[in-house]
Order: sequence, then structure tokens, then C-alpha cells
Amino acid sequence: MSDFSTYQSPLAWRYGSDEMRRIWSEREKRLLWRRVWVALAEVQSEFGLVTPEQLADLRAHMDAVDVPRALEIEAEIHHDVMAELKTFAGQAPLGGKVLHLGATSADITDNADALRLRRALDLVLSRLAELLRLLADLIEAHAEAPIMGFTHLQPAEPTTLGYRLALYAQDLFEDYRDLKAQRAALRGKGFKGAVGTGASYAKLLGAENLPEFERRLSEKLDLPFYPVAAQTTPRKQEYRLLCALAALGASLHKFAFDLRILQSPPLGELSEPFGEKQVGSSAMPFKRNPVRSEKMNSLARLLATLPRPAWDNAALSLLERTLDDSANRRLILPQAFLLADELLIAARRILSDLRVDEGALRRTLSLYAPFAATERLLMALVKSGADRQAMHERIRQHAMRAWEAIRRGEPNPLAESLGGDEVLRNYLSEGEIRALLKPSAYVGDAPRRARELRETILREVAPPHSA
Repeated sequence: MSDFSTYQSPLAWRYGSDEMRRIWSEREKRLLWRRVWVALAEVQSEFGLVTPEQLADLRAHMDAVDVPRALEIEAEIHHDVMAELKTFAGQAPLGGKVLHLGATSADITDNADALRLRRALDLVLSRLAELLRLLADLIEAHAEAPIMGFTHLQPAEPTTLGYRLALYAQDLFEDYRDLKAQRAALRGKGFKGAVGTGASYAKLLGAENLPEFERRLSEKLDLPFYPVAAQTTPRKQEYRLLCALAALGASLHKFAFDLRILQSPPLGELSEPFGEKQVGSSAMPFKRNPVRSEKMNSLARLLATLPRPAWDNAALSLLERTLDDSANRRLILPQAFLLADELLIAARRILSDLRVDEGALRRTLSLYAPFAATERLLMALVKSGADRQAMHERIRQHAMRAWEAIRRGEPNPLAESLGGDEVLRNYLSEGEIRALLKPSAYVGDAPRRARELRETILREVAPPHSA
């Protein structure tokens, strides 16, 4: 049960999932440290530096994390890794004597961080794949549904709802591929000692054995290592990763921002789910505020800022290492993943119950789509022998009168007006004119392209049980 009598980050209870919080928990971090320590002892035992009895003792106590005891020790010695090391060694008196042999703190923490980043990425990728599959279903369902397209927030030409959804899906699919690439590229520091030369391990094992020593540790941890590192893993790895997470935030921000516009009552075409007992405003009982998409925009703004300190950590780490990255990494790494986690959860909830108002879609089309189709009508008239300039002016006059009618709150009269124009009917019949002004006939190959993108996505993000 949370204690709300002191400050807690909203990421500790309000935003993000329990799964992601467990990955970034203090206990999980220390379990990973212990896993790395035991892996080091296991490989050192292969080289005769650790006895089987010592190794068995360490394995037996590997999961016995005691955070309160470690914090007591840290309060005295002011070193978190040494405090955990002393706690572990105190629990395993036989194996504890050889713990951390030849290592520096970053040999333990930075390899553990790489393992933790990988677990966090796996959760993000799983959620993003689920979101893409949801979008794929919506694309198929609405691939041919005509809607009004907008440029500059002004009515432009018709498109389809499936094609608009495909725009969001395409951005998120690129994020998925980028994050998969980041996951595949993740590397640990390896075991290279205080300045990366491996001198301490060379003293223990002989320099000629260091390649095999690191190879065996890489196998034990199932983690590739950087071939060259100073005291820490190159911090540029985390900068690239946070940039990829921020890019995911940008894609989700655009979706949420568009949704806020589209669910405003003057349009009302799409909307996020709104619960039966949900309250929109403390002052105005009628309000249906888009709080889910607004939350997404708010959190995405914060996620966008986190690559900046990660850039500083990479660029300002002087010579073989300085410690001025340590404190902010405790904040920015879990924050970035928890923010991304919450954004994906919120987007999934919206898309799982996305409200599509077909009447509103038709209303917007009927108001504005005939204007866009006048270009198509003009081309058909010229192909039938009409003077292009004369027809352009005639259509323009009809269009201006139609705009005035709309401003007065009347239905758009353009199709009826153009269909009844005797001059235009010298070249095209009224039926042909009206057919040319139908929005469903002026969406190009948007349905095909939306469906092709859908198939590409599904080939790559199909659930594990699908072949």
C-alpha cells in the first residue's frame, strides 16, 4: 500500500504499469547486480579463482536481496554498490570472500543496466506491437470510408478514414523498427576494470586469457559487450535509445492531438471513450473533455525533453569517466520508459474503443467535399470540349455562392447548382456532373495503399502464436 504522506512521483503509482515499475524497481536492480556478480564468479571458477563451494554459496543467496540492510550500510559508507556487495557477502560468508574480484563498480552496474534496458524495451515493443495490430484492424474496417481531409486546418480534399489511420500506423511502425534495432544493438560494458584496460583481470588470469574470459561472461549473461569501453558503457547508447523513445512519443502525440481536434463538437467525427460515470468538468456538467488524449500530449512533451540530459551524459563525460551522469540517470532512464509505457497504454485504451460518428463524417463531407471535386469536374468538362478558362470562372462563381450559403448555416448547394447549370450541361449530363462531385469517387488509391501498409505491418508484428 502506498504511503501518500510524503512525495511520490506520479510514475510510482499513477502513470505506467506495474510490470514496468517492477523492471525499474530497486529490488530488480539489485537482483541484476547479484546476477552479474554470480556470473563473474562462475566464469572465474572456470579459471580456478573461485571454488565450487564458494560458487554454490553465492548461488544459494543470489535472490536474498535485503534493501533495508543495504541502505543502512550505504548511510555509513556512502557507496551504493559497496553497500549491496557487503550485504550479499554478509549473507554468503564462504562465497562472499571472492565477490567482485578484479571488478570495478561499473563492471557490475553497467552490464546490469543493459540487461534492464533490454527488459524494458521488450515490454515497450510488446505494447507497441499490440497497438499496431489494433490500428491494422481499424485500417481494414475503414479503408474505403470517405472523410474530409484537412490541410492548414482547412477543408482540402476527401481521403478515407483508413488512410488517415494508416498515417499514424506508418509512423508507429517506423518507431517499432527503430526500437527493435536499438534492442538488437544493446551492449554491456563487459568486464574491463577501472579504466577499461582489463588490467586487474589480466593480473588474475593473464592477459592472454582476457578474450576468452569476456567471451564466457557474454555467454553467461546472454549480452554482447562493447569491444572498447572506459570505466563505463559509452553513454551514447542511452542517448540513442532515449531519442528513439522520444520519437515514439512524437508519433503518439500527433495521434492524440489530431483526436482532440476531431472530437471537438463542431466536427465530432472521432472521439475517445467516455465512461458512463465519467465527469468532464467540476463546473460544467455537460462537458466531455478529451482527458485521455490531453494526458497523452502532456506526457509526450515531458518524454521529448529527456534525450537532452542523455546527450550531456554522452558529451560531457570527461576522459575515462566522471560521475556527473549518475544522479540524472537514476531519473531519466526509468522516467523515459514509464512515460512511453503510459502513452502506449493510453493509446491502446482509446483505439480499443474508438468512437466513429458516421453521421458527423457524412455531414462534414456534404459541407466541404463538393468544393474539392470541382477540380475533377473541370478536367472532365475540358476533355468534353469546353474552354478551360471559361469553365473555371463559371465553377468559381457557383462555388462562391455556395460558400455564402454555408456561412448562413444552410446546406451546401454546390452539387445541385452545378448540376442545373445549362452551360455545363452542354458538355456533361446532370447525372455525370453529380457523379463527378461524389467524394467517394475522389480518394485516389488511398484504400489500396492503406491496406498494403496494413499487410506489411501484420507480417512483422503478428502475435507469437501466429505463423
